[in-house]
Amino acid sequence: MVAEPLPAFPNVRVTVHSRNRWAVAAAIRQALRRAGTDPVEIDRFVAEALAAETPEHLREVCRRWVRLQIPN
Repeated sequence: MVAEPLPAFPNVRVTVHSRNRWAVAAAIRQALRRAGTDPVEIDRFVAEALAAETPEHLREVCRRWVRLQIPN
């Protein structure tokens, strides 16, 4: 079993109950803001997340930034 690499902000954990890309990006943006992340980094995350073309790509992007949990 290969371990997933740590996200850029491993101490930020986000659980979202929506699969809507805007809701997911907003929840992560808010969590990054609460964690005191530099606004430039937050803007980079939002741009990258909203540019994702598929739900799978969006999850990959989000998981590179924070610990993301999407319940079934």
